[in-house]
Amino acid sequence: MRCLELTLPSAAANLALDEALLTEAEAGRGGEVLRLWEWPTPAVVLGAGGVLADEADVDACRADGVPILRRASGGGTVLLGSGSLLFSLVLRYDRDETLRDLHASYARILGRVGDAVGGAAAGVRLEGVCDLALNGRKFSGNAQQRKRDHLLHHGTLLYAFDLDAVGRYLRPPPRQPEYRGGRGHRDFLCNLPLDAAELRRRLCAAWDADGPPADWPRAAAERLRADKYDRDDWTRRR
Repeated sequence: MRCLELTLPSAAANLALDEALLTEAEAGRGGEVLRLWEWPTPAVVLGAGGVLADEADVDACRADGVPILRRASGGGTVLLGSGSLLFSLVLRYDRDETLRDLHASYARILGRVGDAVGGAAAGVRLEGVCDLALNGRKFSGNAQQRKRDHLLHHGTLLYAFDLDAVGRYLRPPPRQPEYRGGRGHRDFLCNLPLDAAELRRRLCAAWDADGPPADWPRAAAERLRADKYDRDDWTRRR
């Protein structure tokens, strides 16, 4: 598998690149890839089906200049920022038949990610459908976008994140996994006891991602950024 460690200059461009990696692989112009990146300042990212007013505190975001964006995958709203490592995987279904089923694919992928970080943090387990938690507190949220032959799986890994900021910019999610037990963001979330360099090393080893791609789809990512991710009608469509 190829490895791409790349953070582009805007949050919208980074979301566009994830989708471009998927569409290029689906078109036969790319392949499987593990991408690692980190956004340095707060940014709210809605899932494809998220309702803006229900999931983000728009007034607080506006007051603090925190951008609100929307990705093309499902799942809940997340807050990006320093101390949250972001990973994206483009995988072929034919590498493992379990990947064709949504729930089974989460279990397979997050089982590998959990094993990668669990050696340094006993108590890591899959919770709900698509969370990783440490002793019952979430440190990784995940979502997918699926095509005919490939899927895009992306997730967060909190390691030195400002947990208090989540409650300022995000509302309590309308749908909550049972294991959350009604806890607020600050009591529900936690940071892993690993730094970014170690997380990157462990993820690359877990996925045998041993070299960068010769190139990345600049033109496709730029088109998606301009035509979709930078557009207010896409972000505020719900």
